[in-house]
Parts: sequence; structure tokens; C-alpha cells
Amino acid sequence: MQHAVGSPLPPPHRPGHGPAGPWTQARQAQQPPGAPGFTGAPHHPPVPPHPQAPQGPHPHPQGPPPVAGPPPLRDTTGHVALPPGGPVAVPSPPPAQAPADPSATTLAVLLIGPAGAGKTSVAKYWAERRRVPTAHISLDDVREWVRSGFADPQTGWNDNSEAQYRLARRTCGFAARNFLANGISCILDDAVFPDRPVVGLGGWKRHVGPGLLPVVLLPGLEIVLERNARRIGNRRLTDEEVARIHGRMAGWYGSGLPIIDNSQLDVPGTAQVLDDVLARAIASPPKW
Repeated sequence: MQHAVGSPLPPPHRPGHGPAGPWTQARQAQQPPGAPGFTGAPHHPPVPPHPQAPQGPHPHPQGPPPVAGPPPLRDTTGHVALPPGGPVAVPSPPPAQAPADPSATTLAVLLIGPAGAGKTSVAKYWAERRRVPTAHISLDDVREWVRSGFADPQTGWNDNSEAQYRLARRTCGFAARNFLANGISCILDDAVFPDRPVVGLGGWKRHVGPGLLPVVLLPGLEIVLERNARRIGNRRLTDEEVARIHGRMAGWYGSGLPIIDNSQLDVPGTAQVLDDVLARAIASPPKW
């Protein structure tokens, strides 16, 4: 079988696993001692000199001239070395005469909000319409990669669901750093609680870096309840759970983080406000 972009691949062979096949013998017969892949004498031994032949050096050596071995194989697997994904630094404020354009800047954004706030819809819309490549990373999507033994937080917060959340957040953080190291912006969305250290901002700062820009999306309770009612599957919560989460999210007021109340905004309008908020955050990064 031919390699897609290179020379034929040799069959696997290990010492002590039987004699070499005809492919190996033919390959070795073409290689002089010391060439790459040479493992012994040629398949046909040299013919001894004729009894009547004169002794001493002969102008024409017996046998065919040695054939040079093949050139060393290049790495043709398509591997691309990626730059290391280090912590994301705080963005530098732009010059006063050149206001920041968030749509043309490589950013790492964390969109915070309760279930039903519209985080996923806004993040997807915002990422698709930016002037620079942007990836959307949803913690819930990564967490739900787990199938067998899935720890559903709706059934109660326990050691298993906490460990699964921590692992998903760390995985999202690694992905964001790899994207950003290659010039691709990221927007992550998660229901981060201001009063719970486990599900808090500290983990995101640790895994992504201090340059992560958090923004809170917090519409009114009645809007969140309406949006949650249109959900299906395990993404839909009870009204009591939605109200409890929304009440805890209100703790972000007074935190210093930018908050967008999108109760009266559609997805495009919310994305536009998000750009405005990020422009101010680039000029004066929030302290968190």
C-alpha cells in the first residue's frame, strides 16, 4: 500500500519473529554495510575468484557496484508543531487615539449567567460574526461528553458531580489556551456562582489566565423562567431550581464585573452590547 504522500511503508518486523521476507531481503541487497536499515550480508554471497585469474588488485571489482541506500524519510504525517499554550495575559490598553475594536482583537471571554439567560445562544452568535477566528467552548457540552456514569448536577451536588465539573472546567481551560496560543479567540460560558468557591472564578483564572474577561448575563427572573420552559431534556430545570439559581446570581451586583440585563434584548442586540462592554474591559481590565 502506498503512503498518501511518501514512499512505501515497510512491513513491521521484529528480531526473533521469523526470517525476513522477500521485501526485506531485496531491500538489504541494495544497501551497503553501514547504510540505514542494513542488518547483515547481502542475500547473494560474492563469487570467489577464478583459479586462473591473476592475483592482486583488479581494475574492475567483481559483482555489481553497491547501490546507495534510500534517503532518510521525512516526517510527512502532516504534524504541525503548536506553540505552547501559556496563561492568557491581561490585554494591553490600546492607544488613546485608537479605540479598541473587540471584533478584531484576540480575546478570551467568560460569559456567566443562570440557566435560561441565553449564554449559549449569545456566545454562538457572537463567535460566528467576529472579524477574527473565534471558538465557542461550553462547559455544559464538555461535561456532557461523559455518558456512562454521568453525574447530573440536577440530582444533587455531590463528590462525583463536583469532580466532573472540575475536570470539565480544566479541559475547557486547556482548550482555550491552545486556541489562543494559535491566534483564535475564545468565548466560554458557565453558570459561575459568586458565593460558591468550587463553582467560582478562581478556577477559571487558574486554568485560562488573568487575561480572561468575565461578563455576567443576567436578565429578569420572569424572562429566565420563560426561556427555561422552552428547553428540553436535562437542560430544563424546575421553576424552583431556576429561581434559586437566579437569586444566587444576583450576588454579582456590586462585584465590579460588567453585567448585561438582556431582558428586552434579542440575541443580536445582546451581542452588540457585549462588544461595547468588552471594548471598555480592554481599555480598563476588570480586577477580579
